[in-house]
Amino acid sequence: MKRHLPILLALFFTAAGLSQKKSELFAEIENLKTEKRDIEQQLAEAKRKISSSSGKAETLEVENIALRDANATLLKNLSSFSELSKKSSENVNATLAALDRKERQLSRINQMISANDSNTVALLRRVKQTMGSEAKADFVDGSIVISNSLNTLFGSDTGNDLTDEGRGWLEKVAAVIKANTALSAEVEGLNITGEFGVTFDQATTISKELASTYQVPVENIGVSVKDGNFKEGINIKLQPNYREFYDKVKESVKTAQ
Repeated sequence: MKRHLPILLALFFTAAGLSQKKSELFAEIENLKTEKRDIEQQLAEAKRKISSSSGKAETLEVENIALRDANATLLKNLSSFSELSKKSSENVNATLAALDRKERQLSRINQMISANDSNTVALLRRVKQTMGSEAKADFVDGSIVISNSLNTLFGSDTGNDLTDEGRGWLEKVAAVIKANTALSAEVEGLNITGEFGVTFDQATTISKELASTYQVPVENIGVSVKDGNFKEGINIKLQPNYREFYDKVKESVKTAQ
């Protein structure tokens, strides 16, 4: 028995040591399991973060693409707006230049009309000086109108032979016409009865007398008759050569461009 006791003690201590190491091993296993679970949880959390980051990255990429597209569209629109603004500015400048030309043209026309009217008014003063202050002469619609009655000119409203007083008046009218060769003369008969044939004959008598007796160029004399609207008589209208005046206006307009 004594001989086996050391062996038994050795076996006992060996078994105890093994039991202790087994417990330590189990404890180590539990620790490893715990660490594994922690690592798995950390890994899962990392995967969730990575997944979330990937989703955000994709969202940011989509937003970035949308922003790039929006910027490209904006730049294109800005370019189009800039081009449109440039064209609009060019159109405005062209319009302003055209308006400036028109204003210069209108200003020149007004100057010529005013100058023509001033010359006609000055001529009216000379007419009254030539024919006397009692002469019936006035400035009407750009023309000088010298008037006389049928009784003074023909002795009656139906007469056709000039009276001495009528001839003296017509001589003064002829002197005015010949002194202003740039003017044309229109003999205008006014009638209130509707018998325009008589009135036309009277106006023709006046024009013939101017041409034959007082040598007024025929091309400067015209004849017309109209309803006198309760007024009868003879008007001699002295007016500028409008064709020549308009030619001057057109030439002036070209110069003003």
